[in-house]
Order: sequence, then C-alpha cells, then structure tokens
Amino acid sequence: MKTLACTLLLALCAFTAFAADATGKWTGTFTTEEGSPSTGYAVIKQAGTEITGTAGPSAEEQLPINNGKIDGDKVTFEISHPSGMTLKMSLVLVGDTLKGDVSATREGQSMKAKLDLKREK
Repeated sequence: MKTLACTLLLALCAFTAFAADATGKWTGTFTTEEGSPSTGYAVIKQAGTEITGTAGPSAEEQLPINNGKIDGDKVTFEISHPSGMTLKMSLVLVGDTLKGDVSATREGQSMKAKLDLKREK
C-alpha cells in the first residue's frame, strides 16, 4: 500500500512539473463578432493553478485580471472594465499561443469576440 501511495505521489509531482505555464507577456489580436480586429496585450503570472496579472488593448492600457485559473491547458479569467463591462476569457494554451473566446456583458447586453495571443520572447 505504501508503494502505491508513493508511486501516485511521484506521478502527481511529475504531472505538476510538466503542467502548462502561462507566465509571460502576450500580444496579438482581439476580434469582435463583426470582424473588427484590434490589438490585445496581457501580462500573465501563474502560481500553481492561479492566474494573475493584467490585460487590455496595449501595454499602456491594462486592467487587473480577476478570478484567473489554469486547468491543464485551459486558461480562464475575467477583466472588469470601468464602464461596467465584464469580459470573460476562455482560452487554450498551446506552446506559445493562447487563444479562444471572449464574452462580455454590460447592462444586460452581451458581445462575443476571439482572442489570439502569442508569447513575447
């Protein structure tokens, strides 16, 4: 029984060591449903499964990331804009690419967009 427990513990440690790491500076495009692309920029910090940092249209215009987490290659977080809009990111991390869907709500209205970011080297 102790051998099985030790084996499972080692496997868990190995899995954690090879887990995706979203830490870094990311740049790319934010494209609305209408097809209007604009720039996107994020500075992400990962500690275990927690994601923190900032995101926005540029390095100069950043808002704090809230409720950020990573589960395998799935990255989710929210950004609260001062206008009252909440943007929810549901992204997939593959190597140096972070892309997926953005949904936003404000005063009962919703919007969807795509986010495609590359890690700066």
